Amino acid sequence: QVQLVESGGGLVQAGGSLRLSCAASGSISTSSAMGWYRQAPGNQRELVARIATGGTTNYADAVKGRFTISRDNAKNMVYLQMNSLKPEDTAVYYCKLGWSRSVYDVWGQGTQVTVSS
Repeated sequence: QVQLVESGGGLVQAGGSLRLSCAASGSISTSSAMGWYRQAPGNQRELVARIATGGTTNYADAVKGRFTISRDNAKNMVYLQMNSLKPEDTAVYYCKLGWSRSVYDVWGQGTQVTVSS
């Protein structure tokens, strides 16, 4: 099965920026899409952004206009550029293969993003 490793999280002030990276084993070009999800303490894991192989993107309303998802299939990487960060963006961020959720989803260890006010 594919293995995913997220990185790039950290502590930033509100209004700051971070760029998250997800490295995938094997080729992600064969998958239909890649997605970023996040989970705050006590909350369910929720979709943040996703990108199809052809480049179509989809964002949660809470991050639209502030976050940008991109991918580099040659490098087996997917990225999440996060600008104008807000304290409510604080969560552990995970990447996932595929456009939709599945019982067979594989998650990485996640990367912590903390936004202070």
